[in-house]
Amino acid sequence: MPKNPVVASYVADFLKLDQLHVYRQITGLRHELDAHVFTHKREYPEHFPYHEKWLHVLPRPRLRWLRRLIHTQLRNEPWQIYRWELRRWILDLARIDAQLLHIYFGHVAPQFIPLMKVWPKPIVVSFHGADAGGYLDQPRYLAAMQEVFRLATKIQSRSEALNADLIRLGCPPEKVVLQRTGVPMEDWPLRERIAPADGAWHLMQSCRFIEKKGLDLTLRTFATVVKRFPQARLTLVGDGPLRQALEQQARDLGVAERVTFTGFASHGTLARVLYDAHIYLHPSRTGADGNREGVPNAMLEAMATGIPVVATRHGGIPEAITDGESGLLVDENDAEGLAAATLRIIEDPALRQRIALGGREAVGRKYDRAAQDQELISFYKGLMQSHEL
Repeated sequence: MPKNPVVASYVADFLKLDQLHVYRQITGLRHELDAHVFTHKREYPEHFPYHEKWLHVLPRPRLRWLRRLIHTQLRNEPWQIYRWELRRWILDLARIDAQLLHIYFGHVAPQFIPLMKVWPKPIVVSFHGADAGGYLDQPRYLAAMQEVFRLATKIQSRSEALNADLIRLGCPPEKVVLQRTGVPMEDWPLRERIAPADGAWHLMQSCRFIEKKGLDLTLRTFATVVKRFPQARLTLVGDGPLRQALEQQARDLGVAERVTFTGFASHGTLARVLYDAHIYLHPSRTGADGNREGVPNAMLEAMATGIPVVATRHGGIPEAITDGESGLLVDENDAEGLAAATLRIIEDPALRQRIALGGREAVGRKYDRAAQDQELISFYKGLMQSHEL
């Protein structure tokens, strides 16, 4: 059997619980490319199993904390790998005969500028949302990111909106490549939701509990819905730093007894909630730190199941949802508009059916995992072949 070409991927922590899209992208290569992963920390192997032969846990420098302190706190600039780390990277990449290196999450890419300058093969840096902001008001970070843009072979992002952000940051337009997230449609079959006869509408959202996800807006919307439909309930799937604040907000709004916080959920638990719910909310917003979405993976999975979705005109979301056809869109931070759109879905059966079917069709057309996996494989192979010429 001929040997498959080798792609090396760097993910600092393999993997955070909200990085399923990265896991899918890497594991989707396995039939045509050998995908080796380099990481500094192995996390959640029960959720993200990976062959140990192809997983390389790198040592952390003993004074890493001091390096971070000096560069990020005192000098206000990104740090770069040490010379001994650079030597190790070159040896490790040669040992596995890597033909391409993919650095996940653009905000860590400046660390690898020394490697980008000397490694002679293609390097791809991908941006996924939050990692494409926060540079414009920090001159040294912006300069380092622009050096990454210059040195990398290609810059990849998950949405057209992110592409535009990267170009505004100084990335040459010809280097930017769109690579949409992939959703395994077979894992999320279409299922019709039946309107509850007793008004017990079930709303939900699934995400990491951080500012940009707009969970406070979801709670405010739910409080409005409960006034009209007292038997309604809300399930928030996930966890994160805002959980206590959100639980307190539910109490302050007087709806705590109608809201369920599940914590992080397995695929099976998430599926049970999704197929039981009637409406899915995802009111993303730009955070105070510039944190933005690409296209939320959880929202795409929800759309694939045929649940009507209400979201915001934010980031790459309008690339997935056409207002009135595959979901409803409102402006960022518009709690009243979010509540009005939710009630509109509840009260209009024809609209519910139209956007449910339209959402499923939109995900299958743009985000089908099999098609996205093949597109990424072709992209990698094209870079490798161009390098060999």
